[in-house]
Amino acid sequence: MTQYNYQDQFQQPPPAYEQHQQPQQQLAGQFAQRFQLLAANIERIIRGKHEAIELALICLFAEGHLLVEDVPGTGKTTLARSLAASVDAEWRRIQFTPDLLPSDITGVSIFNQAHQRFEFHQGPVFANIVLADEINRASPKTQAALLEVMEERRVTVDAEPHPVPRPFLVVATQNPVDMDGTYPLPEAQLDRFLMKISVGYPDHASEVEVLKGMPTGPQVERLPVVARSSDVAGMIDFASRIHVADPVYDYIVALCGATRTSPHLRLGASPRGSLALLRAARVKAAAAGRHYVVPEDVKALAVPVLAHRLILTPEAELREVTEAAALGEILAGMPVPQAA
Repeated sequence: MTQYNYQDQFQQPPPAYEQHQQPQQQLAGQFAQRFQLLAANIERIIRGKHEAIELALICLFAEGHLLVEDVPGTGKTTLARSLAASVDAEWRRIQFTPDLLPSDITGVSIFNQAHQRFEFHQGPVFANIVLADEINRASPKTQAALLEVMEERRVTVDAEPHPVPRPFLVVATQNPVDMDGTYPLPEAQLDRFLMKISVGYPDHASEVEVLKGMPTGPQVERLPVVARSSDVAGMIDFASRIHVADPVYDYIVALCGATRTSPHLRLGASPRGSLALLRAARVKAAAAGRHYVVPEDVKALAVPVLAHRLILTPEAELREVTEAAALGEILAGMPVPQAA
């Protein structure tokens, strides 16, 4: 197994700070402590799914959006609700249905007779955490309205922009079964999500714990708040300053470039995918208590960040090759930055 000299190659000396500020390493330790506190709080409800919880939190602190695809009853909605309950921030739930209109999400201008003018009434998208339940059941026009807000972080009505609050996270869910009457997200719109994950069924022991805990066990409504929205905003700002060495930049670009030439893929990851992987890797490094990114951070996040951005060739689909398997083959053959 290759040994990396992270101290020499990937770490930089802490930058000069004002006297009242703490060194980067100490701040990274505080970030990791709060991150684990949030994860442990959510795990009181979602048992045995530490990886899915960690990825959801990484998405929050990387200022991305999360798509959770899984069969019914595996805790997709509960994961989003538990995350929202753990943060003292405003959250809204939108149940997507075929008759849902874009204005039902973004809001609408209503004429105020008393003031003789139109006034904008905000929709449910104006919250810190927005749960878009079963997003594939709404029409493409309604999906596009939400995805525009996700990308622009604002709603424009009558040529007037209305910014959404910060932090802003959309957790969208969809079921891969019962697809009649649904509108699957196009590949270009899937690219707007930082990650796509699956919660999956719990293991035997975790499911037994869930059964034993009902109905008197922990409930989402009773979860304690362990972070304020201002704390989350500060953690987002800190994560964006995590150091990335040149070899790690090269590794990310080479990895995404390899998806564009893979014989299994007819469409690889775009530069947006490279940026998403960089942002997520920075958060993962901070969550581990480091103020610098290492190649393992990138490798650990490559599949959830990149796989949903890839499109297989018809030949690969016939051979039942998955996007994750194609990406795994690329990762296995990609040289990892080594110590100088």
